[in-house]
Amino acid sequence: MHLITAGEILWDLIGDAEYLGGAVFNFSAQLTRLGHCVSFVSAVGDDERGLRALAQANALGLSTRFVHTVKDHPTGIVTVTVDEGGQPTYVIHRPAAYDFATLDDGDFRALATPPPDWVAFGTLNSMHAGARHLLRTIVDRFPRARRFYDINLRRDSYTAELVASLCELAQAVKLNEDEVGMLGGMLGTAGETLESFCRGYAARFGWQAVCVTRGSEGCALLLGEEYVELAGYRVAVADTVGAGDAFAAALVHGIHAGWPAREVGDFANRLGALVAGRRGGVPPWTLKELEALQ
Repeated sequence: MHLITAGEILWDLIGDAEYLGGAVFNFSAQLTRLGHCVSFVSAVGDDERGLRALAQANALGLSTRFVHTVKDHPTGIVTVTVDEGGQPTYVIHRPAAYDFATLDDGDFRALATPPPDWVAFGTLNSMHAGARHLLRTIVDRFPRARRFYDINLRRDSYTAELVASLCELAQAVKLNEDEVGMLGGMLGTAGETLESFCRGYAARFGWQAVCVTRGSEGCALLLGEEYVELAGYRVAVADTVGAGDAFAAALVHGIHAGWPAREVGDFANRLGALVAGRRGGVPPWTLKELEALQ
C-alpha cells in the first residue's frame, strides 16, 4: 500500500524532554512500521530542531523525500502538559515550518510511482490556507486514491467550515468520543447513540467507514454496513500522546487489507493501547508484543 500523508511534523515538549511528533507524522511512522510505503509531505525549519527531526524520521524508517526545509519559519513545537491520568493538553506554537510545505512537478511525478492508494490528512495543518491548497492539489492530482481523515480537533486549531469541508472530502474518518459531540454541535444532530451517529454521518457525507475511539473502553466502527462496538485493552497509561495516531494507522491498515469490521477494530485497539502504555508519540513496539496484549 502506498499512502500520501500531508500534515505536521513537530516536537512535543513534555517537561524537560522533547519527542518528535505531530499527529500526521506519528500516523505516517506507524504505517511505515506496519510495512507500508508512506510519502509524508511536510516541512521543517532550517534550524537544529529541523535537522534532528529529519534524522529521527529517517531512523524510524520514514522517508523524508517530501519533507522540505524552509528558511523563514522554525520547525514546529507544541508544549504538552500531561495530567495524572495521562491525558495531554496542547499549546501549539504557530506559524511553523509545516504550514509552508510545497510540492513541485518533480515531486508530483515521484508521488505517482506507484500511484497512491490513499491520501491521509488531519485538521490542524489545514487551518493554514497554503496547506489547504496543497491538500486539494494532491487530491485533485490523484482522484483514484481513497481519502482518510483523522478529525483530531485541537483548541483554536479548527473552524466549523473547515471541518465540514474536510468531512466532505473524506471517505473514511476517525474521531474520538468527545469529538462526536463537538461535531454534532458544529454540523448538526450527532444522534442518540454511537451507531446512529456513525450511520447518519456516513450517509450525510458518503463515508465508507467511520470509527469512534473511546479510550480504554475501545471503539465503535462502521465499515460499509457492518457496525461493531469493541472493548479496549487495559494498560498502565504512560501518556496518550500518539495513541490515537497509532490507532488510526492500524485502522487504515485493516481497512485496506479488507478485514471484517471486528478484526479491524480489535487490531486498532491493540496498537493504540500498546502506544498509550509508553512515552512519546512513536515509542518502539513489536508485532510479538501486539499479539501478546490481553
